[in-house]
Amino acid sequence: MDTYHKWIAFYTMMRKDVVRIFRIWVQTFLPSVITSTLYFLIFGTVLGSRIGTMQGVPYMQFVVPGLVMMAIVTNAYANSSFTFFQSKFFARSIDELLVSPMPPWLMIAGFVSGGVIRGVLIGALVLIVGLFFTGLHLTITNLAIILLFAILTSLVFSLAGLVNGVYAKSIDAINIVPTFVLQPLTYLGGIFYSVNSLPEFARYVTYVNPLFYLINGFRYGFLGFADVSIWTCVGVLAGLILALIAINWYLIKSGLGLKQ
Repeated sequence: MDTYHKWIAFYTMMRKDVVRIFRIWVQTFLPSVITSTLYFLIFGTVLGSRIGTMQGVPYMQFVVPGLVMMAIVTNAYANSSFTFFQSKFFARSIDELLVSPMPPWLMIAGFVSGGVIRGVLIGALVLIVGLFFTGLHLTITNLAIILLFAILTSLVFSLAGLVNGVYAKSIDAINIVPTFVLQPLTYLGGIFYSVNSLPEFARYVTYVNPLFYLINGFRYGFLGFADVSIWTCVGVLAGLILALIAINWYLIKSGLGLKQ
C-alpha cells in the first residue's frame, strides 16, 4: 500500500469509531460525567471540607487531576477493547482486515485512535465539571505536560484494551479486566491521597502500581509537584507504550486467536 491508501485506511477506521462514539453519546460520554460529578460531590465537597488540604493545596484541587485521569483510563480501555471485540465476533470485519494489504501497525493505529480521542474528550468533559466544584480556581502549571499525559495515557490504555479485545472470547472477558484490574489500580494509584501519607509498606506497594506514575505526572501539570520525579513518570509512560505496541504488533502479525 502506498502512503495515500494507508492514510485512507487509517482515516476510515478512525472515522467509523468516532462516529459510533458520538452516535451513542448517552453510553460513551454521559456515564463518566455523572460518575465524576458524584465523586466530586462525595470526596471533594463532603470529605474535602473535613480533610482541608493535601500537600498544601485544597483537597478538591488535589483530587481533580486524579479523577480526570481515571476517566481517561477507563474510557480509552473500554473503547478499543469493545471495538475490536465487536469487529471480531459481531461484524466479522476483522477477517477482511487480516486479508487486506494493511500492515499490522496500521491496523493497531486504526483501532486505538478512537480510544485516544474518546479518552481525551471525556477527560476534558470531566475537567470542565471539576472546574465548577473548585470554583474555577483550578491551577494549571504546565499545559504541555497535561496534554502529553492525557494523550499518551489514552494511547497506553487503548493499546491495553486492544490486547484484551484480541484475547476475549466473550463480552464477560471484556468487562472482567476493568472490574478486577483497572478499578483497583486506579483507586490505589494516589487519586484520593498522597503516597507520603501512607505507611512505609503501603508506600512501596504503591510504587509497583504503574497508574501511580501516570496520575502523578498528570497532577504535576496542574499543581507543579508530584510524589515522584516527573521524569520517572515519563519513563514509565514511554516503557508501557513501547511494550504494548510490541505485544499488539505480535498478536496482529501472527493472527493469534484471530485466524480461523
